[in-house]
Amino acid sequence: MVTLAMPVTAANRLTGPTQPGLPEDAPLAQRCRLREVPAFEELFHLHSPRLKSVAWNLLRRRQDAEDAVQETFLKAYRHIGTFHGNCTLATWLCRILINTCRDMASRHSRRFEHSSDELDVHSSHGVDPTLALVLEQALSCLSPILREVFLLAESEGFSHPEIASILDIDAGTSRSRLCEARRQLRQALLSRREDLSPHA
Repeated sequence: MVTLAMPVTAANRLTGPTQPGLPEDAPLAQRCRLREVPAFEELFHLHSPRLKSVAWNLLRRRQDAEDAVQETFLKAYRHIGTFHGNCTLATWLCRILINTCRDMASRHSRRFEHSSDELDVHSSHGVDPTLALVLEQALSCLSPILREVFLLAESEGFSHPEIASILDIDAGTSRSRLCEARRQLRQALLSRREDLSPHA
């Protein structure tokens, strides 16, 4: 698995995106519909760590990722009435986040730019900076739809049914996109082998 972001623990893993609304979701969702501040605080604490990881992987800039997560929860607050329990709160939030990240990337016209602070994250986790740079350059060659599936699967650890639910596609499409993303990524990395060679 390719690791490109902050470590993910079982505690902040989005659970069961393809399941119907979990029983424990209903009381929290109802409290959120009533605009109870503690309920939204609970929602934030439950899901913000994982959403920050997803946003950082998609946007590659820490400030953009934090802004995207904040905007996601603002949208959730405004539109909690549209949550009907046919999916988990985690899936619903992740769908909002993905669309928010797409909008931000479009507005800024910069998908997967890297800067020194992001490279420091890689280095802090034992990833060679040169390898991280080459990998990010290769990722930038992928189309957005392939990149989203690749990062959700390989960096975030989502299953194909989970990705299908989040992106509103079927699991077979998720599998085929991941396969194509891997193929294109291998080609891009091979074309940049000289960047990894000590004789380059």
